[in-house]
Parts: sequence; C-alpha cells; structure tokens
Amino acid sequence: MPGAAEIRDRLMRPWVHGHAEDLRGLTVTETLDLSGLTLCGVDFRGTRFSEGIKAIGTRFEGLSWFGGCRFAQADFTKALFVNDARFEASVFDAPPRFDEAEFRGIARFDAARMPGGSARRLTCYGNASFAAARAGTLDLGDSEFLGGFWAQSAAFDPGASVTGAQVHGRLWLRGAMRGNMPLTPDAFGLVFGYAWR
Repeated sequence: MPGAAEIRDRLMRPWVHGHAEDLRGLTVTETLDLSGLTLCGVDFRGTRFSEGIKAIGTRFEGLSWFGGCRFAQADFTKALFVNDARFEASVFDAPPRFDEAEFRGIARFDAARMPGGSARRLTCYGNASFAAARAGTLDLGDSEFLGGFWAQSAAFDPGASVTGAQVHGRLWLRGAMRGNMPLTPDAFGLVFGYAWR
C-alpha cells in the first residue's frame, strides 16, 4: 500500500492527455497533503482517506476521479480542476472545504454524503451536479455556476445556503429540498436561463 510520499511522487508526473494515475481502492492512513502542487490525472475511486486530504491551492491538470471515496477530512480550498472533477457517491465524515475552488469542467457530487461544508465563491464552468446528494448545511454562497446547476432530489439541511450564488443556464431543482421545504430559484442570487422545480 503506497504511503502519502509515494502517492505525491506518482501524481507529480507530467500530465498526459487521457491518462490518470491508478490509485483506486486504497486506504491512505496518513494525511495526504497535495497543497500547492501541480498534478497529473488522478483516479482515486473507492479510496479511503482515513486521515484526510489537503489540496489547498492544488492544480489538478487531468481528470480528477474521487467517486466512492471516503474522507475523514477534505480541504480543496482554492484548488483548480482543469478538467472534470467527479466526487459522486463519496462520503465526507467532516464538512469539506471548497472555498474559491475553480472547476473548469463539470463538478459532479451526485449521491455524495456530507454533514455540510463550505464552498463559498467557487466557480464552475461546466455543469455542477448534486443529484440525490445529502449535503447537510453546505454553503454555496456567492458562487458562480456558468454551466448550470442540477439538484434532482438533493437534500440540504435548513442551514444550507445558496445566497448570492449565480446560475447561468439550466437550474434543475425538481425534488430538491432544504429542510422540509422545496429549494426554489428565489433562494439563489441570480438565475439566468430556465429553471425547473
């Protein structure tokens, strides 16, 4: 089982289009600190980060696959995802941080589970998807979703926020709930384009 230092070394290889470093199904027993690094494509699907991951200001050059992962802690503050970032069905044991992160492809959090988190002032150029997510008190305030926002059947706690968030393109809120009330377009700062609820 590779340790944190070996994983960092493998991810710092030059990015090659269509290639992602295969790190699936691991249990990483140390904090994986990738802060400030430029990384190649990563495939962590099914990996457990039992001491958490820190990727503050990290540049993910290739596809970033974190589907089905479990994070004791996760800090992606100011991370840049140059391509698609996929966190579907991942479990965050503690509230993750994505403040001021930039997603140049899609940001997929379908069926993710988290007790909340801070993702303020993030920018997503592709579609941001939280379909069937259980996102607790996630704060998406003042974020900008340039490729639309999809939240089919998502469940947020009453303290979750999209205050000041802007959605360009499709806003899909069918079945989305905040507490025991439907999440509606008027909760967002500005909505440009069609909204379904």
